[in-house]
Amino acid sequence: MPTETTPLFPALTGAPRLALFLGQLRQSLRLVGGSVILCAIGLYFISPVLIQGLQLHLDQKLAFFAVAEPFMAHVKFSFLTALFVMMPAILHTLWKAAAQPFGITEQAIGWFVLSTCVLFYSGASFCYFITLPYGIKFLLGFQSEQLTAVISISRFVTFVTVFILAFGIIFELPILMVFCAKSGLCPRRTFERQRRYAVLVIAIVAALLTPTPDIVNMLLMAVPLYLLYELGIVILKAMRL
Repeated sequence: MPTETTPLFPALTGAPRLALFLGQLRQSLRLVGGSVILCAIGLYFISPVLIQGLQLHLDQKLAFFAVAEPFMAHVKFSFLTALFVMMPAILHTLWKAAAQPFGITEQAIGWFVLSTCVLFYSGASFCYFITLPYGIKFLLGFQSEQLTAVISISRFVTFVTVFILAFGIIFELPILMVFCAKSGLCPRRTFERQRRYAVLVIAIVAALLTPTPDIVNMLLMAVPLYLLYELGIVILKAMRL
């Protein structure tokens, strides 16, 4: 049984790992980037239907305040949705690039891709069905006869898509903690000892990723993120890492 400090993925250490990882990643970025662009072009033609579905789901009426705003909003929505659709390919590219520097086997790559895809879409679904409806309802609860919300399509698209993508990304935390422990980058005891610093980092990440700077949106992301951090520690203990 390997100890906590024994890497299960024998590989390079330090800066050479990062340099090799970036080199491997650079070779695949053009193909993935081109695929995302092509997907975005295809999604643009159905973006009105998709945006209308979001409006109905969140019970929102939208407006626009510039001539080009609807067009740019649909372009932005198509690109961000393409990232969501192409996430399995993006994750596969990332793990494939990490294989040689961190000594990940082909079988392990498959498990990491599957796990991260499940976590990403779980986080996105959690945001879409739970966090966004309740969060928007709370934020718009301050309306009154004298104060009525008029939401622009551009801000709506940015808020919804970035929030969903961000939740998908932060739900990857447990598997990233497992990867760090297995590869010897960061053992479990480090995660356990640095909880207070983790809270600070989580607060900063939540502030950077949430589309609006208010405390409510930060908490909607920060609280689940900290719970995922604790879940990662529990998983590491169960795996004896």
